[in-house]
Formats: sequence, structure tokens, C-alpha cells
Amino acid sequence: MDMKKRITLELRNRSPAEIAELVLDNSRSADGEVDGLTDEFTELEFLSMVNVGLTSLTKLPSLPKLRKLELSDNNLSGSLEMLSEKCPNLTYLNLSGNKIKELSTVEALQHLKSLQSLDLFNCEITSLEDYRESVFELLPQVTYLDGFDQEDNEAPDSEADDEDEDGEDGAGPTGVYDDEEDEDEDGSEGGEAGLGFQVNRGNQDEDEEDYAEEEEEDLAGTQGQKRKREAEDDGEEDDDEDE
Repeated sequence: MDMKKRITLELRNRSPAEIAELVLDNSRSADGEVDGLTDEFTELEFLSMVNVGLTSLTKLPSLPKLRKLELSDNNLSGSLEMLSEKCPNLTYLNLSGNKIKELSTVEALQHLKSLQSLDLFNCEITSLEDYRESVFELLPQVTYLDGFDQEDNEAPDSEADDEDEDGEDGAGPTGVYDDEEDEDEDGSEGGEAGLGFQVNRGNQDEDEEDYAEEEEEDLAGTQGQKRKREAEDDGEEDDDEDE
């Protein structure tokens, strides 16, 4: 699908002034030029034209509010000076996968005073000696080059993603630890219950032994009294016979 037709579809019966984001990836440019994009897109803040066959930016319209521009995987080798003229407020620019070979080509970006992040990954310029140091020196306003700053710290968005993944990974061990605590608590309660049962059983056994001894003593006393009465009865009988 050509770029002009793609823009018409993306509008969906809206006026260009209502559009803040526009994605035209994988559409076809007209002879390597921007086609169908006009000055009427006054509110456009994000524009993506990835792999559309661009070789030049000379027909890029004025986009004063544009802050993020994706131009990766095209055939751009120059005309970057158009960006500072047409998109003066750019903060993010992705030129990865283009035919940018020399530092002099990137020098045209010096007038983009708000530019904070620049991506030149997979461009021939990255094979130059001291490539990163040279670009940072040439463009002092740039904080992140190919996703990293001068101290090799990753860009904030990527760091935020890493923190989220770590947080998710950390949730698992915490749950396991809690389960182990529950198991320990259950085990302790079970052990205490078992110990209490043993103590109670031991007390019961002692009570039964004491009760048995008392019964034996009572039985022995009863038998002794019975024998005493029998002996007394025998004595009374003997006295009667003597009389």
C-alpha cells in the first residue's frame, strides 16, 4: 500500500489536525520521498515511518509539535538538515538501519536543541573509531545514543522494564517463604498438641495406678475385717460349748 493511501486510512474520517500519533510503517513512499503528509498535521507528536523506502526528507512538511520520529530501516544517507527546519522540537530520533556513514552527516542534527535520544544502530557510522565519543562530542544535547548514555547506563524506559521484571520474579520466592513459615507454624502447633496429649495420658496412667492401689488397700482391709469377725465368731462358739 502506498503511503498516501495509508494516511487516508489512518485518518478514519478525522481531520489531520486531530491526529497526535501516526504510524505508516511498511507502506510505500513515492520515489523515496514523504508522500501525503501535509502541514495540516499541526498536532502530530509521534510519527513512525519504518521501512517505507525513504531516500530523502526534502518533502517532509512542517510538524512543529513532533517530538518522536521513527525512521529506521530506510535508505537515508543525508538531508538530515530538514529535521531541524521542519521538526525543531524533536526529543527522540531513530535512524537505525539507514545508510549513514560519516559524522558530517550527523552534524546536521546540532540544531535540534531538544534532542535527547538518538539511535544510529546498524548504520555504517557505528563502525568508526571512537564512534560514541565523537557523536556525544558533536551533539552535546544528546543524552542517550543507541539506548545508552556516556557511562553506559541504559535509557530510563528500559530500566523501568527491568525493574518490573525483577519485581515479578521476586514474587515467587516470597510466596514460597510464606508457605514454609505456615508449614513451620502448623508443625509447631502439631508438636505442642502431641506433647500435651502425652502429658495428659501420663497423668491419666498415674491416676489409674493410684486408683488401683487404693482398691487393693480397701480390698485387703475388708478381707482383714472379715477374718477378724470370723475369728471372733469361732471364739464365741467355743465358749458356748464349754458352758
